[in-house]
Amino acid sequence: MSESFYEIAFTPGVKEQQSEHGSRRQYERMETALAGHNKLGPDEQQFIALRDSFYMASVSETGWPYIQHRGGPPGFVHILRPDLIAFADLRGNKQYISLGNLSHDNRVALFFMDYPNQTRLKILGHAEIHEHDDVAPELIEQMRTAEPNAIVERAILIHVSGFDWNCPQHITPRYTLAELDPTLAPLRKRLAALEAENVRLRERLKSSEALLGMSAT
Repeated sequence: MSESFYEIAFTPGVKEQQSEHGSRRQYERMETALAGHNKLGPDEQQFIALRDSFYMASVSETGWPYIQHRGGPPGFVHILRPDLIAFADLRGNKQYISLGNLSHDNRVALFFMDYPNQTRLKILGHAEIHEHDDVAPELIEQMRTAEPNAIVERAILIHVSGFDWNCPQHITPRYTLAELDPTLAPLRKRLAALEAENVRLRERLKSSEALLGMSAT
């Protein structure tokens, strides 16, 4: 049975806080309107396809939350269905904290961030891990990226239970080198031209000084 972000996130304790702080009526309407809404639409799918990283939260068997950053080239997160996304899990520091947590409780929360445009997409879902089973090799090859020296250990699928877009307020704009390149490229070109002109002027100055020295003798 499909749910929505609000059905999952708005627990009795959350609703109590919303009532106390005056936002319950607003969110109650949204919760009713989006009941069972767990299918990623075109906007969500395009947003995910353009991201080069996300954050994933899981919970240990002792109740401690843990957040891990996952990154790769844009498109490293695959949309298999409107309610199913997947990515290749690469070998890292071999702590396997998220993996251990997911073996106990497969519920996850994902944050996809677009810092330049101050946009955030939150996804709640259930993780499905494929490492040593019959479908793992095919999934791993499907999820593999062109990153050099990357070792894919498993494929992780996320069954989307619900999602929500966040308000852009308080998201500080940040930019990657790739995002800055279109702006910096003309400046680099101009700087190179100025440096070349500076070299030419120095050469002309040396020539002028040499001619003046010859004239003085």
